[in-house]
Amino acid sequence: MSITSRWIDIPAGNDTFGGYLALPKSGKGPAVIIIQEIFGVNSHIRSVADQYAQDGYIALAPDVFWRVQPRVELTYEGTDRAKGVELMQKLNADEAADDIGAAAAALRAMPEVTGKIAAIGFCFGGRLAYMAARGSVDAAVAYYGGGIQNQLDEAAKIKVPMQFHYGELDAHIPLSAVGQIQERFAGRTDTEFHIYPNADHGFNCSDRASYNQRAAALAHGRTLTFLGEQL
Repeated sequence: MSITSRWIDIPAGNDTFGGYLALPKSGKGPAVIIIQEIFGVNSHIRSVADQYAQDGYIALAPDVFWRVQPRVELTYEGTDRAKGVELMQKLNADEAADDIGAAAAALRAMPEVTGKIAAIGFCFGGRLAYMAARGSVDAAVAYYGGGIQNQLDEAAKIKVPMQFHYGELDAHIPLSAVGQIQERFAGRTDTEFHIYPNADHGFNCSDRASYNQRAAALAHGRTLTFLGEQL
């Protein structure tokens, strides 16, 4: 394995919280913040961070649930799924967005980070990436970001380029909701939308039944192209 990884402490006010850090072989470069789903910084999210480190980025996956329950790691089915929903409901989204800002600040303070910083969020994390795009990062990517359509008043505050990925079959985020978001960003040249035919919610996650290899590969390529242009 050419990358190295470890857990680090991220300062947040008088507190600290954990984050999984993966460094590329070169040891330096631009950075990405990988924002978890409701299932914690689990093996899948760590593998996504590792993937971006393989691509040459310094990747940090902050423990977004630390204020409710630190270092939670859940699977995608049954009681774990219910637990993830419960943790998300207990979380204050504005505090979580501040924590993404704290993760960005921690990255900026690292000598290894030699370029800009993007946020890449999945599901619940996609909404946090959208919130981070108000100024705490240089670019943001939201994979099937749940609830963005309910926060369209924030769209005017989005200061940085954004890329959105959606599955056509996603019952959680119907195409009508995607259309509302697209409408709000119409005319902005720094925003991209990609909709994947025959793909469902969670299509990027190989641990989920909804994994769609073709959509995941296509989305990853588009994300890398976007990051290459923006960072």
